[in-house]
Amino acid sequence: MPHTDELRAHGLRVTGPRLAVLAALHDHPHLDADEVLRRVRTTLPTVSVQAVYDVLHALTDAGMVRRIEPAGHPARYERRVGDNHHHVVCRGCGAVDDVDCVVGHAPCLVPASTSGFDVETAEVTFWGLCPACRAAG
Repeated sequence: MPHTDELRAHGLRVTGPRLAVLAALHDHPHLDADEVLRRVRTTLPTVSVQAVYDVLHALTDAGMVRRIEPAGHPARYERRVGDNHHHVVCRGCGAVDDVDCVVGHAPCLVPASTSGFDVETAEVTFWGLCPACRAAG
């Protein structure tokens, strides 16, 4: 099972909740923690809220999951990591989708001044209306 091998490669124990969270995020990127919990409970009905939060934290710390926090929206989680991509968020319904970095290597944006910081990534969020919200409006 690919998720089993991936967990072990990142030094994490293989557990039912970890496998279920990875499966949920593999099938449905950009889920918030409540939606991850709902999907995990379809296969593990007794899993606790705290267990799912602990798994999300562990997977994020291990670099297997990326946490994004669009302003005014709950944190979302995704499996696509390590490529410095960005996101587009619908102001109407809150839908989130990936936007590939358009130029260069990570980070694809170079600030005029770094204030002495060693910049490792650039996080850009594009905002607008998705096709469904545009059609409804």
